[in-house]
Amino acid sequence: MPTEVRIPNIGDFTDVPVVELNVKPGDRVEIDTALMVLESDKATVDIPSPLAGTVSKVLVAEGDTVSEGSLVLLIEPAGGMAEVVAETPPVGGSATPSSQAVPDPDGAEHASLVVIGAGPGGYSAAFRAADLGREVVLIDPRAALGGVCLNVGCIPSKALLHLAKLRLDAAEAAAHGAGLALEPPDLAKMRAFKDGVVSRLTGGLEGLAKRRKVWVIRGTARFTGPNTLAVANEDGERPLGFDQAVIAAGSAPVRLPFLPDDPRIMDSTGALALAEVPDRLLVIGGGIIGLEMAQVYHALGSRIDIVEMADQLIPGADKDIVAPLARRLAGQYGSIMTGAKVTAVVAGGTGEALTA
Repeated sequence: MPTEVRIPNIGDFTDVPVVELNVKPGDRVEIDTALMVLESDKATVDIPSPLAGTVSKVLVAEGDTVSEGSLVLLIEPAGGMAEVVAETPPVGGSATPSSQAVPDPDGAEHASLVVIGAGPGGYSAAFRAADLGREVVLIDPRAALGGVCLNVGCIPSKALLHLAKLRLDAAEAAAHGAGLALEPPDLAKMRAFKDGVVSRLTGGLEGLAKRRKVWVIRGTARFTGPNTLAVANEDGERPLGFDQAVIAAGSAPVRLPFLPDDPRIMDSTGALALAEVPDRLLVIGGGIIGLEMAQVYHALGSRIDIVEMADQLIPGADKDIVAPLARRLAGQYGSIMTGAKVTAVVAGGTGEALTA
């Protein structure tokens, strides 16, 4: 009897497109063979075979959308019984698959392709190159793959924005007589929800790297020659040779030079940590990231003020599109100052005094 293959847990995603089918009826598959590739807005996900056998029927096509539990394949088990795959362990930073790195004549390890940075640009390049047969080394200093986006950027911010929207919707419903009473936010549970979303996605990347035999090194890379680099981490520095390199180092918050050293001042990474909810919060910068953090803290009870040096919020966006948003936020926030620049901040006993 054929065994049904369904989409496993893929996090909080639904209706994810199938972008690549790797098998057809009659193909022989082994445990962990990549059957298809799904692509969410932030990551690609391989769906591995849970058993060894022969594909008897493919029930989806490229372009179809699937969710957890969707039936996608029928496989005739090898030997008449299913061989269930165990959970893929995470990739470590110290193990070196023998097929991935070979010694240079001078004794240093060598790889065909080195990718510096494991964010969406870096891991996508590394995985695609590995699919095409390259020996790939992926270097990143973080404990989890995914770069800023998955760890301290897009993904955690969207998780908190989801919770913020639920609170704002509940407050609006209560104002219209729906009788939904808002309780004070439980910051510990909110942080746990956010961290759980991040963990599921970054853990999925570890599995994808392992299945593709991408060698992951945790550390900071620096070039030492045209085809050599050194990777530094807590274990010291190790040399590595390569034929080609991809630099996908990403970005990091910049601390403005006029800001004092004060725990009440936080960058976007600190804001996502959700350590506390201040009574008043000044956001310097009315771009996408600033407005995202403003919305989260507004929903949690902070009075929000925004200073933006351009003449509108979300500089670079179409003014006609931004105008309705600006009017809505003006009715919710304390003040929105556009065409203004913060030039000095002085720490005080009860807050920060600034000059704009």
